Amino acid sequence: MTVLEQAKALRWTRRHVLDTDDWTRDEIEAVLETSGAMVEILKRPVRKAPPLRGKTVILFFAEASTRTRVSFELAAKALSADVTTISASGSSVEKGETLLDTVRTLHALGGDVVVMRHASSGAPYFVAERSDAAVINAGDGWHAHPTQGLLDAYTLRGALGDLQGKRIVIVGDVLHSRVARSDIHTLVPLGARITLSGPPTLMPLAWRRGQLPACVTYEADLDRALEDADGAIALRLQKERQEGGLLPSLREYSRVWGLTEARVRLMRPNAPVMHPGPMNEGVEIDAAVAHGARSLVERQVTNGVAVRMALLYLLVGTPLDEH
Repeated sequence: MTVLEQAKALRWTRRHVLDTDDWTRDEIEAVLETSGAMVEILKRPVRKAPPLRGKTVILFFAEASTRTRVSFELAAKALSADVTTISASGSSVEKGETLLDTVRTLHALGGDVVVMRHASSGAPYFVAERSDAAVINAGDGWHAHPTQGLLDAYTLRGALGDLQGKRIVIVGDVLHSRVARSDIHTLVPLGARITLSGPPTLMPLAWRRGQLPACVTYEADLDRALEDADGAIALRLQKERQEGGLLPSLREYSRVWGLTEARVRLMRPNAPVMHPGPMNEGVEIDAAVAHGARSLVERQVTNGVAVRMALLYLLVGTPLDEH
């Protein structure tokens, strides 16, 4: 039995991927191990395998996305699935179709998997409860982005090895970040310790008052947070935060909480730097850091395809030895 079949047979029982907040370490490990096998497929001269042949994957993106949508499309096609894309722009969603109407449309299309991004937190749960298809949350409001958390864990483990005891700094707009939540839910079960840093106005109120999840701390001073850290993840800052009075200015944010070359030198030697994208270079991260020797940003993009292949395989794929 291959690594793929072992991971699926022994540790995978979930029908949907909506969040990782209740996942066990074994479940996360199953995805990471399966992702490693998918990386090998992507290295072949012909980057294609048959586990999803005859299956249909529907990409339902009611919120704009390029990176995540394309990553899922490449992942599905690499596993030989048929792919149908529904985007908000120009669709019935934009014209006022309700989410329940959309569920009925998705059901009529007969997809085996629905990959869904939506601006409303909880929308993928609503669809999962009313659909026969497996549902993968590709980002819902401020709530969760589980596939980003999994690909960040896979990328960090590739750079650092075992994450047990490793301290990872997440810096930026944690309050509005589904990525930060999913990174915490994925990295902590793997043994990592998380330090959050950023403006107090961009932290959940309870968290900045010390009511933090296990293995998570908050340090407003980024220099202190980065000292001897094993890695750092910068979060995208939306300009609306300044317009909403949560920041004095983007220039001030960059000065106090931007990842600069001087700051990353406070971390351990060769400690990696990541960013979920798209990046605002010169705001949350300097160009020299984003494209420097420590940066794993491009590797995150590549690994995203492999991790999403792994999830599609675990949800609906047929064993390779059946082909």
